[in-house]
Amino acid sequence: MTDRGGSPTKVADGASTDAKIPRTERGRRTLRKLLDASAVEFGEKGFHEASVSSITRRAGVALGSFYTYFDSKDALFRALVADMSENVKSSARSALVPNMSALEIEQAALAAFLDFAREHKEIYRIIDEAEFVDPESYRAHYETIADRIRARLEAGSAAGEFRTGLGELEAWAVMGMNVFVGLRYAVWSDNEDVRTSVEIAGAVNALLANGIAKGD
Repeated sequence: MTDRGGSPTKVADGASTDAKIPRTERGRRTLRKLLDASAVEFGEKGFHEASVSSITRRAGVALGSFYTYFDSKDALFRALVADMSENVKSSARSALVPNMSALEIEQAALAAFLDFAREHKEIYRIIDEAEFVDPESYRAHYETIADRIRARLEAGSAAGEFRTGLGELEAWAVMGMNVFVGLRYAVWSDNEDVRTSVEIAGAVNALLANGIAKGD
């Protein structure tokens, strides 16, 4: 991705796109409208059935203006995946407060993700489709999340709150659990489970803390 000066620009943690980042506030608002509209369009129709003309209509943006920001529908899709990854990160960070324990951090981060996924159910379809539409973006999305979890686990180990030796494997395992809990209780819930995101995250946290083996 390049900015108007032609230099590389990143949308989120190593996930590059072909978006042309605007330098004016008006341009940034238009870009935001296009990203938000594309999330709805791709979420409802999938990548192949979605169209640039429909996205611009949803966004209230002239069709010709689309190409001020993106060279193609593919470029917009890559930018959207990166944008969603950034929003997932931001939602988790906003839930953290100073002096949280390592386990409290994991619970708060998962609860924030569940809330985000409940409000943006389309994220699962879009990320899943990225595996085939743009495998590099798909891989980058999960690798960056795993890296953040790994860093938290290692910090917990360094603080003496987690056992030593935690790293990449455990981070991917935790992420996998979180992803499928989100799928079941945020996307597929249909409101039949009355537990809050905090309560669900607390149950997952108990699994992290105690495992599943029967105690003595």
